[in-house]
Amino acid sequence: MTANTAAPSPAEVPIAAKLEGLLTLQRLDSQLDEIRRVRGDLPEEVRDLEDEIAGYEVRMKKFDEEVAGLNELIKQRKQASKDAENLIKKYEEQQQNVRNNREYEAIAKEIELQRLEIQIADKKIKEATYQIDVKNVEIGGTRQKLEERRKDLDNKKGELDTIVGENEQEEKQLMQEREKSTQPIEQRLLTAYTRIRGNVRNGLAVVLVRRDACGGCFNTVPPQRQADIISHKKIIVCEHCGRILADVEGRVAA
Repeated sequence: MTANTAAPSPAEVPIAAKLEGLLTLQRLDSQLDEIRRVRGDLPEEVRDLEDEIAGYEVRMKKFDEEVAGLNELIKQRKQASKDAENLIKKYEEQQQNVRNNREYEAIAKEIELQRLEIQIADKKIKEATYQIDVKNVEIGGTRQKLEERRKDLDNKKGELDTIVGENEQEEKQLMQEREKSTQPIEQRLLTAYTRIRGNVRNGLAVVLVRRDACGGCFNTVPPQRQADIISHKKIIVCEHCGRILADVEGRVAA
């Protein structure tokens, strides 16, 4: 008869084994924290630069659209001015063949209107040309900042890639070990562990009792509570900081 070699479910794993798994998990996470600490603020700086560059690129696109709109306006006004000049020539020819003063004055008014149209077009063209000059100055400044930020991003990415490359293999190995260490621990404990890590400054969610004190907050742990911890009959947390007290120093199983 073949023996059943299936691994026990996390609920069936003894408390001592779960605590040992949590200690291992904490050790691995602390090593991973140290690797990531070496990167410092580089990942965040890279993200900030990427966001800043994206903002400049959006601004440049908006500038291009505004300049294109102004150039289109200039084109339209130049055409309007040209059309007005053609109409003036036409009206002036008609003036040569009028039959009375009324027709002459009517055509003269039309000519005056077209000349006014030319003046308005010229004014709009000058305004649009000035706005384009202003936009070009802004575009030049923005382009310079964009190029500077791109250089900064390349440098920061280079630094980050170098650091990540140096620790990539070690980090990958630690992640694999971490995944294995979580197997004997049920989800509720893993959730509590993650929550505690997020709430404490040094990332230590699982600690030992050292010199009669919590290894995380250094508050005294009473003898009776230490005896309960050593018995490994249940998961015990520090009354002061909420960290999981896995064992008493000198009592950890070999």
